[in-house]
Amino acid sequence: MPGPGMELIGEEEKKELLEVLDAGYLFRYGSPDNPAFKAKVYRLEQEVARLVGVKYAVAVNSGTSALHVALSGLGVGPGDEVIVPGYTFIACMSSVIYTRAIPILAEVDRTLNLDPADVRRKITPRTKAIMAVHMLGNPARLDELKAIADEKHLLLLEDCAQAFGASYRGRAVGSIGYAGTYSFNIFKTITAGDGGMVVTDDESFYRRFFGFHDQGHSPLRTGVEVGKRPFFGLDYRMTEVAAAILLAQLRKLDGLTAHMRANKKHFKAAIADLPGLEFREITDPDGECATLLTVFLPSEEIARQVARELGTKVIADSGWHVYANMEQILEKRTITPEGCPFTCPYYKGGEVKYWKGMLPQTDALLARAINISIGVSDPGLGSAFGVTIRDDFDVVDTRAAEFRRVVGKYL
Repeated sequence: MPGPGMELIGEEEKKELLEVLDAGYLFRYGSPDNPAFKAKVYRLEQEVARLVGVKYAVAVNSGTSALHVALSGLGVGPGDEVIVPGYTFIACMSSVIYTRAIPILAEVDRTLNLDPADVRRKITPRTKAIMAVHMLGNPARLDELKAIADEKHLLLLEDCAQAFGASYRGRAVGSIGYAGTYSFNIFKTITAGDGGMVVTDDESFYRRFFGFHDQGHSPLRTGVEVGKRPFFGLDYRMTEVAAAILLAQLRKLDGLTAHMRANKKHFKAAIADLPGLEFREITDPDGECATLLTVFLPSEEIARQVARELGTKVIADSGWHVYANMEQILEKRTITPEGCPFTCPYYKGGEVKYWKGMLPQTDALLARAINISIGVSDPGLGSAFGVTIRDDFDVVDTRAAEFRRVVGKYL
Protein backbone atom coordinates (compact mmCIF):
# COMPACT_ATOMS: atom_id res chain seq x y z
CA MET A 1 0.00 0.00 0.00
CA PRO A 2 1.34 3.48 -0.84
CA GLY A 3 1.05 5.55 2.35
CA PRO A 4 0.13 5.01 6.00
CA GLY A 5 -3.20 6.83 5.84
CA MET A 6 -4.42 4.74 2.93
CA GLU A 7 -3.75 1.53 4.86
CA LEU A 8 -5.83 2.74 7.78
CA ILE A 9 -9.03 3.60 5.92
CA GLY A 10 -11.91 2.07 7.85
CA GLU A 11 -15.16 2.69 9.67
CA GLU A 12 -14.28 6.24 10.71
CA GLU A 13 -13.89 7.37 7.10
CA LYS A 14 -17.06 5.53 6.11
CA LYS A 15 -19.04 7.30 8.81
CA GLU A 16 -17.84 10.78 7.79
CA LEU A 17 -18.35 10.02 4.11
CA LEU A 18 -21.83 8.55 4.52
CA GLU A 19 -22.91 11.61 6.45
CA VAL A 20 -22.18 13.68 3.34
CA LEU A 21 -23.62 11.19 0.88
CA ASP A 22 -26.79 10.62 2.89
CA ALA A 23 -27.32 14.39 3.07
CA GLY A 24 -26.79 14.61 -0.70
CA TYR A 25 -24.83 17.88 -0.64
CA LEU A 26 -21.27 17.75 -2.02
CA PHE A 27 -20.30 21.42 -2.58
CA ARG A 28 -18.01 23.23 -0.14
CA TYR A 29 -20.38 26.21 0.15
CA GLY A 30 -23.87 26.18 1.58
CA SER A 31 -26.26 27.91 3.91
CA PRO A 32 -25.87 27.21 7.64
CA ASP A 33 -29.67 26.98 7.69
CA ASN A 34 -29.59 24.02 5.30
CA PRO A 35 -29.41 20.75 7.33
CA ALA A 36 -27.98 18.97 4.28
CA PHE A 37 -24.88 21.18 4.33
CA LYS A 38 -22.30 19.61 6.66
CA ALA A 39 -19.47 22.16 6.13
CA LYS A 40 -16.79 19.46 6.04
CA VAL A 41 -14.30 21.58 4.05
CA TYR A 42 -14.69 24.51 6.40
CA ARG A 43 -14.22 22.25 9.44
CA LEU A 44 -11.15 20.66 7.91
CA GLU A 45 -9.61 24.08 7.27
CA GLN A 46 -10.24 25.09 10.87
CA GLU A 47 -8.82 21.87 12.29
CA VAL A 48 -5.68 21.97 10.13
CA ALA A 49 -5.07 25.64 10.99
CA ARG A 50 -5.42 24.80 14.68
CA LEU A 51 -3.12 21.78 14.38
CA VAL A 52 -0.44 23.73 12.52
CA GLY A 53 -0.76 26.78 14.77
CA VAL A 54 -1.71 29.38 12.16
CA LYS A 55 -4.74 31.59 11.65
CA TYR A 56 -5.78 30.60 8.13
CA ALA A 57 -6.03 27.55 5.89
CA VAL A 58 -7.40 27.06 2.37
CA ALA A 59 -8.35 23.55 1.24
CA VAL A 60 -7.63 22.75 -2.42
CA ASN A 61 -7.85 19.73 -4.70
CA SER A 62 -4.16 18.71 -4.77
CA GLY A 63 -0.70 19.48 -3.46
CA THR A 64 0.25 20.87 -6.86
CA SER A 65 -2.72 23.23 -6.73
CA ALA A 66 -1.61 24.27 -3.25
CA LEU A 67 1.82 25.25 -4.58
CA HIS A 68 0.31 27.16 -7.51
CA VAL A 69 -2.10 28.98 -5.19
CA ALA A 70 0.66 29.83 -2.70
CA LEU A 71 3.14 31.11 -5.28
CA SER A 72 0.50 33.14 -7.09
CA GLY A 73 -0.94 34.53 -3.86
CA LEU A 74 2.53 35.50 -2.67
CA GLY A 75 2.95 37.55 -5.83
CA VAL A 76 5.54 35.43 -7.63
CA GLY A 77 5.39 36.07 -11.37
CA PRO A 78 7.15 37.03 -14.61
CA GLY A 79 10.75 38.09 -14.16
CA ASP A 80 11.11 36.33 -10.80
CA GLU A 81 13.30 33.43 -9.78
CA VAL A 82 12.41 30.83 -7.16
CA ILE A 83 15.12 28.63 -5.64
CA VAL A 84 14.04 24.98 -5.41
CA PRO A 85 15.97 21.81 -4.50
CA GLY A 86 17.15 19.41 -7.18
CA TYR A 87 15.69 16.53 -5.18
CA THR A 88 11.96 17.18 -4.92
CA PHE A 89 8.71 16.44 -6.71
CA ILE A 90 8.24 17.83 -10.24
CA ALA A 91 5.34 20.02 -9.03
CA CYS A 92 7.79 22.31 -7.26
CA MET A 93 9.27 23.27 -10.62
CA SER A 94 6.05 23.16 -12.66
CA SER A 95 4.13 25.35 -10.22
CA VAL A 96 6.86 27.98 -10.49
CA ILE A 97 6.78 27.77 -14.29
CA TYR A 98 2.99 28.17 -14.38
CA THR A 99 3.31 31.41 -12.42
CA ARG A 100 5.60 32.45 -15.30
CA ALA A 101 8.63 32.56 -12.99
CA ILE A 102 11.91 30.65 -13.32
CA PRO A 103 12.87 27.72 -11.08
CA ILE A 104 16.54 27.89 -10.03
CA LEU A 105 17.81 24.48 -8.99
CA ALA A 106 19.98 24.21 -5.88
CA GLU A 107 21.91 21.42 -4.19
CA VAL A 108 20.66 19.30 -1.33
CA ASP A 109 22.91 18.33 1.58
CA ARG A 110 22.96 15.29 3.87
CA THR A 111 19.44 16.10 5.04
CA LEU A 112 18.39 15.56 1.39
CA ASN A 113 16.83 19.02 1.64
CA LEU A 114 18.04 22.40 0.45
CA ASP A 115 21.69 23.17 1.22
CA PRO A 116 21.66 26.71 2.71
CA ALA A 117 25.17 27.36 1.45
CA ASP A 118 24.14 26.68 -2.15
CA VAL A 119 20.93 28.67 -1.71
CA ARG A 120 23.10 31.65 -0.84
CA ARG A 121 25.19 31.10 -3.96
CA LYS A 122 22.09 30.93 -6.18
CA ILE A 123 20.52 34.23 -5.03
CA THR A 124 20.45 36.97 -7.68
CA PRO A 125 18.71 40.36 -7.95
CA ARG A 126 15.80 38.43 -9.55
CA THR A 127 15.27 36.00 -6.68
CA LYS A 128 11.79 36.36 -5.19
CA ALA A 129 11.38 33.26 -3.05
CA ILE A 130 13.02 30.19 -1.54
CA MET A 131 10.99 26.98 -1.61
CA ALA A 132 11.98 24.78 1.32
CA VAL A 133 10.80 21.24 0.58
CA HIS A 134 10.64 18.86 3.55
CA MET A 135 11.51 15.70 1.66
CA LEU A 136 10.67 12.25 3.01
CA GLY A 137 9.12 13.67 6.18
CA ASN A 138 12.35 15.37 7.32
CA PRO A 139 12.15 19.14 7.95
CA ALA A 140 14.65 21.24 6.02
CA ARG A 141 17.19 23.50 7.78
CA LEU A 142 14.53 26.10 8.49
CA ASP A 143 16.57 28.23 10.88
CA GLU A 144 19.29 28.78 8.29
CA LEU A 145 16.91 29.17 5.35
CA LYS A 146 14.68 31.62 7.21
CA ALA A 147 17.72 33.65 8.24
CA ILE A 148 18.82 33.88 4.60
CA ALA A 149 15.32 34.80 3.45
CA ASP A 150 14.98 37.50 6.09
CA GLU A 151 18.44 38.90 5.38
CA LYS A 152 17.81 39.06 1.64
CA HIS A 153 14.14 40.14 1.95
CA LEU A 154 12.89 37.01 0.20
CA LEU A 155 9.73 34.98 0.61
CA LEU A 156 10.12 31.60 2.31
CA LEU A 157 7.56 29.03 1.16
CA GLU A 158 7.43 25.61 2.83
CA ASP A 159 6.39 22.65 0.70
CA CYS A 160 5.28 20.15 3.34
CA ALA A 161 3.67 17.68 0.92
CA GLN A 162 5.70 14.76 2.32
CA ALA A 163 5.78 16.02 5.89
CA PHE A 164 2.23 16.59 7.13
CA GLY A 165 2.42 16.04 10.88
CA ALA A 166 6.12 16.94 11.18
CA SER A 167 7.49 19.71 13.38
CA TYR A 168 10.72 21.66 13.57
CA ARG A 169 11.94 22.66 17.02
CA GLY A 170 8.48 22.76 18.48
CA ARG A 171 6.66 24.39 15.55
CA ALA A 172 4.67 22.58 12.88
CA VAL A 173 6.21 22.62 9.44
CA GLY A 174 4.27 25.04 7.27
CA SER A 175 3.96 27.61 10.04
CA ILE A 176 7.47 29.06 9.81
CA GLY A 177 7.57 30.54 6.29
CA TYR A 178 5.17 33.08 4.79
CA ALA A 179 3.04 30.12 3.73
CA GLY A 180 3.03 26.33 3.87
CA THR A 181 1.49 23.77 1.53
CA TYR A 182 0.41 20.15 2.06
CA SER A 183 -0.62 17.22 -0.09
CA PHE A 184 -3.13 14.49 0.72
CA ASN A 185 -2.59 12.09 -2.16
CA ILE A 186 -2.21 8.35 -1.67
CA PHE A 187 1.53 8.47 -0.93
CA LYS A 188 1.23 11.03 1.87
CA THR A 189 0.82 10.73 5.64
CA ILE A 190 -2.98 11.04 5.50
CA THR A 191 -5.03 10.86 2.33
CA ALA A 192 -8.34 11.35 0.57
CA GLY A 193 -6.93 9.97 -2.69
CA ASP A 194 -5.91 13.53 -3.48
CA GLY A 195 -6.26 16.99 -2.02
CA GLY A 196 -4.12 19.79 -0.62
CA MET A 197 -3.97 22.73 1.74
CA VAL A 198 -2.35 26.17 1.98
CA VAL A 199 -1.76 27.74 5.40
CA THR A 200 -0.59 31.17 6.54
CA ASP A 201 -0.72 33.61 9.43
CA ASP A 202 -1.07 36.63 7.13
CA GLU A 203 -4.64 37.77 6.43
CA SER A 204 -3.76 39.60 3.21
CA PHE A 205 -2.09 36.48 1.79
CA TYR A 206 -4.99 34.34 2.98
CA ARG A 207 -7.45 36.49 1.05
CA ARG A 208 -5.28 36.23 -2.06
CA PHE A 209 -4.89 32.46 -1.67
CA PHE A 210 -8.62 32.03 -1.23
CA GLY A 211 -9.44 34.27 -4.19
CA PHE A 212 -7.01 32.51 -6.49
CA HIS A 213 -8.41 29.08 -5.60
CA ASP A 214 -12.01 30.24 -6.19
CA GLN A 215 -12.27 32.51 -9.23
CA GLY A 216 -11.28 35.62 -7.27
CA HIS A 217 -14.01 35.36 -4.64
CA SER A 218 -13.67 36.57 -1.06
CA PRO A 219 -13.21 33.95 1.66
CA LEU A 220 -16.18 31.83 2.73
CA ARG A 221 -18.68 33.38 0.38
CA THR A 222 -22.30 32.48 1.02
CA GLY A 223 -23.94 33.84 -2.11
CA VAL A 224 -23.25 35.13 -5.61
CA GLU A 225 -20.48 37.70 -5.43
CA VAL A 226 -20.41 40.41 -8.12
CA GLY A 227 -18.23 43.51 -8.29
CA LYS A 228 -15.95 42.70 -5.35
CA ARG A 229 -13.45 40.29 -6.89
CA PRO A 230 -9.97 41.90 -7.03
CA PHE A 231 -8.55 39.56 -9.71
CA PHE A 232 -9.52 36.48 -11.68
CA GLY A 233 -8.60 33.11 -10.25
CA LEU A 234 -9.10 29.43 -10.95
CA ASP A 235 -11.19 26.61 -9.51
CA TYR A 236 -9.05 24.55 -7.17
CA ARG A 237 -11.78 23.93 -4.59
CA MET A 238 -11.94 20.80 -2.44
CA THR A 239 -15.23 18.87 -2.27
CA GLU A 240 -17.12 17.86 0.85
CA VAL A 241 -16.39 14.22 -0.04
CA ALA A 242 -12.60 14.65 0.17
CA ALA A 243 -12.84 16.77 3.30
CA ALA A 244 -15.03 14.19 5.06
CA ILE A 245 -12.43 11.47 4.52
CA LEU A 246 -9.62 13.79 5.64
CA LEU A 247 -11.40 14.71 8.84
CA ALA A 248 -11.42 11.05 9.83
CA GLN A 249 -7.81 10.61 8.72
CA LEU A 250 -6.73 13.66 10.68
CA ARG A 251 -7.82 12.00 13.92
CA LYS A 252 -5.44 9.11 13.18
CA LEU A 253 -2.40 11.32 12.57
CA ASP A 254 -0.87 11.20 16.05
CA GLY A 255 -1.20 7.43 16.26
CA LEU A 256 0.33 6.70 12.90
CA THR A 257 3.27 9.11 13.34
CA ALA A 258 4.01 7.64 16.78
CA HIS A 259 3.98 4.12 15.31
CA MET A 260 6.27 5.05 12.42
CA ARG A 261 8.71 6.85 14.72
CA ALA A 262 8.93 3.78 16.96
CA ASN A 263 9.43 1.42 14.00
CA LYS A 264 12.05 3.67 12.43
CA LYS A 265 14.00 3.94 15.66
CA HIS A 266 13.90 0.16 16.04
CA PHE A 267 14.95 -0.50 12.41
CA LYS A 268 17.76 2.04 12.62
CA ALA A 269 19.12 0.54 15.83
CA ALA A 270 19.07 -2.94 14.26
CA ILE A 271 21.39 -1.94 11.41
CA ALA A 272 23.39 0.93 12.94
CA ASP A 273 26.53 -1.13 13.61
CA LEU A 274 27.07 -2.11 9.95
CA PRO A 275 30.53 -0.82 8.98
CA GLY A 276 30.50 1.92 6.37
CA LEU A 277 26.75 2.51 6.64
CA GLU A 278 25.65 6.12 7.16
CA PHE A 279 22.25 7.65 7.83
CA ARG A 280 20.63 10.75 6.44
CA GLU A 281 20.92 13.73 8.77
CA ILE A 282 17.62 14.46 10.53
CA THR A 283 17.16 18.09 11.59
CA ASP A 284 14.67 17.27 14.36
CA PRO A 285 14.53 13.57 15.31
CA ASP A 286 11.53 14.13 17.57
CA GLY A 287 9.64 16.08 14.93
CA GLU A 288 10.15 14.17 11.69
CA CYS A 289 7.35 12.05 10.24
CA ALA A 290 9.58 8.94 10.06
CA THR A 291 7.92 7.72 6.87
CA LEU A 292 11.25 6.49 5.49
CA LEU A 293 14.69 5.50 6.70
CA THR A 294 17.40 6.71 4.30
CA VAL A 295 20.86 5.14 4.30
CA PHE A 296 24.07 5.97 2.46
CA LEU A 297 26.35 3.16 1.30
CA PRO A 298 30.11 3.72 0.88
CA SER A 299 29.96 3.88 -2.92
CA GLU A 300 27.53 4.02 -5.81
CA GLU A 301 28.60 0.56 -6.95
CA ILE A 302 27.84 -1.02 -3.57
CA ALA A 303 24.57 0.89 -3.26
CA ARG A 304 23.36 -0.34 -6.63
CA GLN A 305 24.28 -3.95 -5.84
CA VAL A 306 22.48 -3.80 -2.49
CA ALA A 307 19.41 -2.14 -3.99
CA ARG A 308 19.19 -4.73 -6.74
CA GLU A 309 19.25 -7.64 -4.28
CA LEU A 310 16.63 -5.97 -2.08
CA GLY A 311 14.33 -5.44 -5.07
CA THR A 312 14.52 -1.66 -4.93
CA LYS A 313 16.58 1.20 -6.41
CA VAL A 314 19.08 3.81 -5.39
CA ILE A 315 17.40 7.18 -5.01
CA ALA A 316 19.16 8.51 -8.11
CA ASP A 317 17.17 6.02 -10.21
CA SER A 318 13.91 6.31 -8.33
CA GLY A 319 11.91 8.48 -10.72
CA TRP A 320 10.47 11.95 -11.03
CA HIS A 321 11.72 13.29 -7.70
CA VAL A 322 15.24 13.68 -9.06
CA TYR A 323 15.96 16.64 -11.35
CA ALA A 324 18.18 14.51 -13.63
CA ASN A 325 15.18 12.27 -14.42
CA MET A 326 12.86 15.17 -15.31
CA GLU A 327 13.16 15.38 -19.10
CA GLN A 328 10.44 18.00 -19.32
CA ILE A 329 12.50 20.26 -17.04
CA LEU A 330 15.88 19.49 -18.58
CA GLU A 331 14.51 20.25 -22.05
CA LYS A 332 12.15 23.05 -20.93
CA ARG A 333 9.13 21.41 -22.58
CA THR A 334 6.52 24.12 -22.10
CA ILE A 335 2.94 23.45 -23.17
CA THR A 336 3.01 26.17 -25.85
CA PRO A 337 5.77 26.62 -28.43
CA GLU A 338 6.88 30.17 -27.56
CA GLY A 339 8.66 28.79 -24.46
CA CYS A 340 7.35 31.19 -21.82
CA PRO A 341 8.56 31.85 -19.10
CA PHE A 342 12.04 30.97 -20.37
CA THR A 343 11.63 33.41 -23.26
CA CYS A 344 9.64 36.00 -21.31
CA PRO A 345 10.84 39.57 -21.96
CA TYR A 346 10.31 40.40 -18.28
CA TYR A 347 13.05 37.95 -17.33
CA LYS A 348 16.46 39.62 -17.40
CA GLY A 349 18.61 36.69 -16.34
CA GLY A 350 19.71 35.48 -19.76
CA GLU A 351 19.31 31.96 -21.09
CA VAL A 352 18.24 29.39 -18.50
CA LYS A 353 19.84 25.96 -18.82
CA TYR A 354 19.28 22.71 -16.96
CA TRP A 355 21.39 19.61 -17.51
CA LYS A 356 22.25 16.28 -15.94
CA GLY A 357 25.24 16.77 -13.69
CA MET A 358 24.51 20.41 -12.87
CA LEU A 359 24.15 19.52 -9.16
CA PRO A 360 27.16 17.27 -8.46
CA GLN A 361 26.70 17.19 -4.67
CA THR A 362 23.08 16.11 -5.06
CA ASP A 363 24.00 13.54 -7.70
CA ALA A 364 26.72 12.00 -5.53
CA LEU A 365 24.46 11.71 -2.47
CA LEU A 366 21.50 10.22 -4.33
CA ALA A 367 23.63 7.71 -6.23
CA ARG A 368 24.65 5.92 -3.02
CA ALA A 369 21.42 6.37 -1.08
CA ILE A 370 18.58 3.89 -0.52
CA ASN A 371 15.15 4.63 0.96
CA ILE A 372 13.74 1.99 3.30
CA SER A 373 9.98 2.20 3.73
CA ILE A 374 8.70 2.71 7.27
CA GLY A 375 5.22 3.78 6.19
CA VAL A 376 5.39 5.02 2.59
CA SER A 377 5.90 2.67 -0.34
CA ASP A 378 6.29 4.83 -3.43
CA PRO A 379 8.06 3.77 -6.65
CA GLY A 380 8.74 7.45 -7.27
CA LEU A 381 10.81 7.49 -4.09
CA GLY A 382 12.42 4.09 -4.58
CA SER A 383 10.99 2.72 -1.35
CA ALA A 384 9.98 -0.79 -2.44
CA PHE A 385 11.84 -2.46 0.46
CA GLY A 386 10.84 -2.06 4.10
CA VAL A 387 7.81 -2.24 6.38
CA THR A 388 4.31 -0.77 6.50
CA ILE A 389 2.22 1.09 9.07
CA ARG A 390 0.58 -2.22 10.04
CA ASP A 391 3.87 -3.93 10.88
CA ASP A 392 5.26 -4.25 14.41
CA PHE A 393 8.76 -4.90 15.73
CA ASP A 394 8.74 -8.57 14.71
CA VAL A 395 8.40 -7.64 11.04
CA VAL A 396 10.90 -4.81 11.47
CA ASP A 397 13.39 -7.31 12.89
CA THR A 398 12.86 -9.66 9.94
CA ARG A 399 13.35 -6.94 7.36
CA ALA A 400 16.33 -5.51 9.20
CA ALA A 401 17.92 -8.96 9.24
CA GLU A 402 17.38 -9.23 5.49
CA PHE A 403 18.99 -5.82 5.02
CA ARG A 404 21.95 -6.83 7.18
CA ARG A 405 22.39 -10.07 5.23
CA VAL A 406 22.51 -8.32 1.87
CA VAL A 407 24.63 -5.36 2.94
CA GLY A 408 27.01 -7.64 4.78
CA LYS A 409 28.00 -9.25 1.48
CA TYR A 410 29.40 -5.97 0.18
CA LEU A 411 30.77 -4.14 3.21
